[in-house]
Amino acid sequence: MIEAGVKRDLVLQDGALIASTTQDCVPIAEYAKARSREGLHGSGDMKLAASIPFVFIEKYLIDAGISFQEFAGSPVHKRRLLSDPALADFRVWRGQV
Repeated sequence: MIEAGVKRDLVLQDGALIASTTQDCVPIAEYAKARSREGLHGSGDMKLAASIPFVFIEKYLIDAGISFQEFAGSPVHKRRLLSDPALADFRVWRGQV
């Protein structure tokens, strides 16, 4: 899993430890749009469906209450993430997953 441009911070605020993760997702969206526009999404059964930024995968894992291993081994979780309309800018191949 590529974590390009990921920044993690821990801040002590009013006695509470607050963790945050940020990532500049614009370059990833631009990359995905360019590949999609140029038809560079693979062929046959080996398609590049999307290039999803790490922060969105991490949020999905937290919201679903699962580990990365559970996510990686489950077509259901991958399909759910890839089908999220909020992540459409990161799709390369627009077919059904």
